[in-house]
Amino acid sequence: MDVVDALRSVCDRVITDPTDLAAATGDEWAMAASVARTPEAVASPATAEEVAGVLGVCSDRRVPVTPAGARSGVCGGAVPVHGGVVLDLRGLAGVRSVDDTSLVADIGAGTMGDALEAELRADHGLTLGHRPQSVAISTVGGWLACRSAGQYSTRYGKIEDMVVGLDVALADGRRITTGGAPRAATGPDLTQLFVGSEGTLGVITSARLRLHPAPPAELRASYAFESFAAGVDACRRILRRGATPAVVRLYDEAESERTFDLPTNVLVVLDEGDERLVEATMAIVAEECHEPRGVEPVDRWLAHRDDVYDTDALARQGIVGDTMEVAAPWSTVARLYDEVTAAVAAVAGTVWTSGHLSHAYGDGACVYITFAGTGANWYVPAWDAAAGVVLAMGGALSHHHGIGLAKARFLAAALGPAHGVLVDLKRALDPSGILNPGKLGLPDPYGAPSWP
Repeated sequence: MDVVDALRSVCDRVITDPTDLAAATGDEWAMAASVARTPEAVASPATAEEVAGVLGVCSDRRVPVTPAGARSGVCGGAVPVHGGVVLDLRGLAGVRSVDDTSLVADIGAGTMGDALEAELRADHGLTLGHRPQSVAISTVGGWLACRSAGQYSTRYGKIEDMVVGLDVALADGRRITTGGAPRAATGPDLTQLFVGSEGTLGVITSARLRLHPAPPAELRASYAFESFAAGVDACRRILRRGATPAVVRLYDEAESERTFDLPTNVLVVLDEGDERLVEATMAIVAEECHEPRGVEPVDRWLAHRDDVYDTDALARQGIVGDTMEVAAPWSTVARLYDEVTAAVAAVAGTVWTSGHLSHAYGDGACVYITFAGTGANWYVPAWDAAAGVVLAMGGALSHHHGIGLAKARFLAAALGPAHGVLVDLKRALDPSGILNPGKLGLPDPYGAPSWP
């Protein structure tokens, strides 16, 4: 029995039409087309049992498997670099159950983000609180696979803070369940082993996620700062006092001019939740900030927060654009922003660099840097320059986009000797190396991807 026939014996929907196969080769990473290889088949399971069956078939035959959801990632995590089988998980969609008393829901990994939030609010008066820019084009499984962050993360946390437990299919077809209790001391947290593993250690089929009552109150404010560093320090002071407004976004002068038509460094703040908590939080914000600019910048951000650069238009001008989101302690956030933007600006062919602080926590923040350039030899040196600064300063190579292929070559340096532990885990859970080969800088039994 060949691979396709074997797949069809365990999965009702297996696609081999060349047009459909070509459409399953990439995600939104700028370099995806240069490394993708057309798969032999796309398996679209409707149940966890079918997922396990597909993995069992591929493990027995050592066929590479690339798990995929909505394929909206920007790091090449869903790119099949050796062909094989693409495992389309969008059929595992839907809210299975909601425990309104405990505020926990069981949700299929293929559930689209906007559909999930709409159902939680309309049918249950609840919210997950997770709203990434890609909410309408991304899935719950994708969020978990790359440790996604929503725009309201300072209030609700990132996706790893929301997950209670998982259902996972392993490479050999075994199925396991992790977590389930509010807290536990039953050995290492196996749930977090799979969160952020980008489909290299197992395939997430469903998740139990923490919920919140839909917020009854909301307040908005914005402020201006003479320098990006001054704005960063104000954000630090706000968090240091224990205030956690849902949105804390500080834009440098270039992005403030482009986004708000204001030649300054603009901080937009939004909080939602219980009215008394929101009022107290925004009072602390007002005490730590000066030069209020009213709510218009926040309104404008809300109206355009899902806009992205027209990459096709940039490409027609010979420009390649990308983004880098890195996290660092408060003690180094402002300097890291300065040094990364300066390093990229110094690369021949750079057209622009700009950035904003997009997520804030008690101990540090995420800086989201956008850069663009021209020339065939610009992209790799620009990334080398940016990543070199981040690693030298001890920042996190990725805050929420994941690693995929785009950053895979830096991960061993980022993790140090701990990367060897990740390699050992991969060998133990996936000895044939079939799961998403080429990602996370892990050894690839099919040969190194042709990147960079």
